[in-house]
Amino acid sequence: MSTADFVVVANRLPVDRNTDGGGDGEWRRSPGGLVTALEPVMRRTEGAWVGWPGKPDLEFEPFDFDGMHLVPVALSAADVEDYYEGFSNDTIWPLYHDVIAAPRYRRNWWEAYQRVNRRFAEAAAAVAADGGTVWVQDYQLQLVPKMLRDMRPDLTIGYFHHIPFPAYGLYSQLPWRKQVLEGLLGADVIGFQRIADAGNFARAVRRQLRYETKASGIRVPAEGGGHRTALAKAFPISISTDDYIELAQRPDIQARAAEIREDLGNPKTVLLGVDRLDYTKGIRHRLKAFGELIEDGRVSVEDATLVQVASPSRERVESYVQLRDEIELTVARINGDHDTWGHSAIRYMHQAFPREEMVALYLAADIMLVTALRDGMNLVAKEYVASRIDNRGVLVLSEFAGAADELASAVRINPHDIDGMKDAIVRAIEMPAAEQGRRMRALRKRVREHDVEDWSRAFLDALASAARSNSPAHSAAGARAISTAATEAEHRA
Repeated sequence: MSTADFVVVANRLPVDRNTDGGGDGEWRRSPGGLVTALEPVMRRTEGAWVGWPGKPDLEFEPFDFDGMHLVPVALSAADVEDYYEGFSNDTIWPLYHDVIAAPRYRRNWWEAYQRVNRRFAEAAAAVAADGGTVWVQDYQLQLVPKMLRDMRPDLTIGYFHHIPFPAYGLYSQLPWRKQVLEGLLGADVIGFQRIADAGNFARAVRRQLRYETKASGIRVPAEGGGHRTALAKAFPISISTDDYIELAQRPDIQARAAEIREDLGNPKTVLLGVDRLDYTKGIRHRLKAFGELIEDGRVSVEDATLVQVASPSRERVESYVQLRDEIELTVARINGDHDTWGHSAIRYMHQAFPREEMVALYLAADIMLVTALRDGMNLVAKEYVASRIDNRGVLVLSEFAGAADELASAVRINPHDIDGMKDAIVRAIEMPAAEQGRRMRALRKRVREHDVEDWSRAFLDALASAARSNSPAHSAAGARAISTAATEAEHRA
C-alpha cells in the first residue's frame, strides 16, 4: 500500500457510490463543507482519506479519486447499528447536545464503538508515511487519536470536534468518560467550534484525569515518562463563501428564486428554515412561534409564508421517527386551521436539495430562521448570509448556535422563549431596508473574511506549531506535510 504524508480520518469518505444506473456503480464527490475545505489540501499533498463508503457489508480496495487516495473502512450492518446509530447517535449526540433527548448507555454499543474506532486507527496507521500528519474528524472517532499515538508515536495527530462539547455536569454522566478524554488527548491539537466547548473539555480533563491545564495547553503524560502538551482551542468552522456568492450571481438561480416566490403566491414576506430533521434544531419551537403569530393575528397567511426544509436524518433511530411524526402533525394542524385557497401558512418539504436550489431559496427568503436549541456551528446561517449579495434579508439566530459567536449583527433569540421569538420574527418582518442593509453588510464582511480556507489554515498552523513543540526532532516528512497543507489553504484564501 502506498503511504501519504497527510491523512484525513472521517466517518465517511468524501465520495458517494452512485448505483442508479445498475451494475457496479460509480463514485461521485459528496456535498458538504468538510469535503470542500479539505479537498484542495488533499490534492496538493497527494494525501489519503480514510472513511466508511456509506453502505454496510461492502468492501472496497483503496483507490484514487480526483487527486485523492481513498482508503475505505468496511462496516457490517451490526457495526452501523451499534457503533453509528447506537453509540455515536443515541449516546454521544444527545449527551453532547445538552441532553435535549435522553442518551442511552449500552455496553454493547460502547464495545462496538471501541472496535470500529480501532479499525479506523489501524487503517490510518497503515497508510500514514513515517513522521506524517493525521487529522481526525468528529465525535464518531474520539478514540482514534490515542489509538493512533499508541500504534504510531512518530505521527503528528490533530482532531476536530464539529459538535458541542458539554458542560462537565452533563459529560460526567458518560460511563466511559475517562476513556473518551484519554482518546481525544492522543491528539497534539484538539479543535472545537466555540471557546466555551474548549473550556468544557479542559474542565472535564481536570476533574476526571487531574491533568494540569494552563491557557489552552493540557499537560499530558507521555509514553516512557515525561510530558507533552496538547492544545485544546476553538477553531470555528466556516463555508466556501466564494462558491455561494458565485451561485447567487447566476441569472438562472436568481430566476429560480423569483419562481419560488411566485409558486408561494407572492407573499410580502417569505420566512425560511433549513435543517436536518433533528431534535437539536428547534424546529418544533419555530413552528409553535409562527403558528401562534397567525393565531394572534400578528401575521396573516396572505402576507407571510414559512418554508421549512427538513432533510431526512437517521431514519432508523426511534427518536427521529417520532420527531418527524410530531413535526408533520404540527404543520398539518397549522395549515388546516389557517390556509386559504391561494396561500399556505407553511410549505414543508422533507427532502434534501442540491446547492443550486438552496441558494435560490436563500435568495427568495426575506427572513432566515435558525432556532437551534444547541448547535456546534450551524453553517446554514453563514450560507444564507453569503448568498445575500443584495445586502438585504434578516438572519434570526439562536444564541445557542456556535455561529452566534461570530454573527453579532443577527437578530439573536433564545428559542426556548416562544414570546421572545415571536417578537423577534415580527421585528424582522417590519425591519426597514436601511437597517437590513447595515446588519447584512456586517454579517457578510465577517463571513467573507473568515471562510473555510481560513479555518483549515488556522488549524494546520496550530498543528505545525504543536508538532515542533512536542517533538523538535519530528521528521521532515511530517513537517513538510503540515507546512504544505497550510500553504495551500493560504493560497486558496
